Amino acid sequence: MNTINVVWGTGTGPTAMSAYDAALADANVHNYNLVTVSSVIPAAADVEAVGTAPDLGPAGERLTVVEAHANAAGPRHVSAGLGWTKAPDGPGLFYEVADETDPEDVAARVRAGLDAGRELRDWAFAGERVETTAVEADPGEYASAVVVACYGESEPIL
Repeated sequence: MNTINVVWGTGTGPTAMSAYDAALADANVHNYNLVTVSSVIPAAADVEAVGTAPDLGPAGERLTVVEAHANAAGPRHVSAGLGWTKAPDGPGLFYEVADETDPEDVAARVRAGLDAGRELRDWAFAGERVETTAVEADPGEYASAVVVACYGESEPIL
């Protein structure tokens, strides 16, 4: 793993899970078993915002991720945001927020979280980036917004 791909998507459906699956499909990570880790970026990794994931391996495999995910029944609005900051040639961190607020509020909360995370570490950080996505759920449907950092390619579970 040298690259962490940051992807995002939104979806709607008749159930919370179908909306979530549609959002993952929009980001092209719906065919993997997502395994969530906390939020530390390894020193050797590059982080790239790509929007839609490239082919990360065979369907059904395990994919290590950091994920911001919001679901709601309509009529509601949901937003998800993921931000990151990294030391030059060193480690970094992600911070994620998902809520029934607008993307600007989510982005501000992500930045506040990154600030707090930097305060806890004795690393020299350089810059930051935040990606957000949002969707409206109409009455009678569910909506989901996701922003996912995919750590490399998928790995076999069995």
